[in-house]
Amino acid sequence: MDLSQLEYFRALAHIRHFTKAAASISISQSALSRSITKLENELGHPLFDRTGHEISLTPDGQRFLIHVERALSEIEEGRRELDHENDPQGGIINLSFIHSLGTYMLPVLLSEFKVQNPSTRFNLQQNDSTLLAQGLIDGTSDLCLGSTMITMKHIAWSYLYSEEIYITVPLHHRLADWEQATLKDIENEPFITMKPSYSLRILTNRVCALANVHPKIIFEGDDTNTIASLVASNLGVSLLPKIPGSDAIGIRQIHVSFPSCKREIGIAWNMTRPLSPAALRFHQFIVKRFADKRSSTVR
Repeated sequence: MDLSQLEYFRALAHIRHFTKAAASISISQSALSRSITKLENELGHPLFDRTGHEISLTPDGQRFLIHVERALSEIEEGRRELDHENDPQGGIINLSFIHSLGTYMLPVLLSEFKVQNPSTRFNLQQNDSTLLAQGLIDGTSDLCLGSTMITMKHIAWSYLYSEEIYITVPLHHRLADWEQATLKDIENEPFITMKPSYSLRILTNRVCALANVHPKIIFEGDDTNTIASLVASNLGVSLLPKIPGSDAIGIRQIHVSFPSCKREIGIAWNMTRPLSPAALRFHQFIVKRFADKRSSTVR
């Protein structure tokens, strides 16, 4: 059994006419007939019911067609993927990232990269830090954008930039007009934060402990946009990275004077698994972009 036999079978199964099917795949009617007969002999089952000028699939033929369609579809997809991977500007990148980057940073990075690499495709996934690291381990993710990864064997992490974390309050909160505040200033406020497995929550716990502050947590969420919306609804305060258009959604973000509230954002990958050409291009693009940005800031 070879690939051409399966393609000929599929054509005949859809067209149900030897002459027309043969013409559609550019072979002679006799060649098509010989191929189908050979396939039936190899399988040991008749695939077509030939009654007069009409042909139809037998029950065995109908069952076999399902598998042939699936197999040929996978082969065709494999061919497209190989062609895509060999395109100097193509390839597929499995990129994972922490939730907060999806609001502002990630769309900018992808847009800039796609200008130079328009054929590259991304499979995107966002999650908490533990699951993101696991994705690098099991191979479902090529690269991960996030804060310092939870220590796991074989995971490399490269620094990109530092992100400030702000006290975030409703527009009409007593602190809304302050330029800066300490964590002690919000110690008695209802507190809204991320679930314990998220890197932002881990940072929040760390800085609160450093300030000897014990926040009264009323809600633990999965994404910063939900938390910002709850803060805007006057349900509590939070510690969040910069939220674009904060005034428009009803929040104010205040610099934390003590303790220092910043987190490092970087790119991570699995050192035991070579990066695909596309993933390597994106990695180099990201590292260079932020290195250039740091250099221009220093100058």
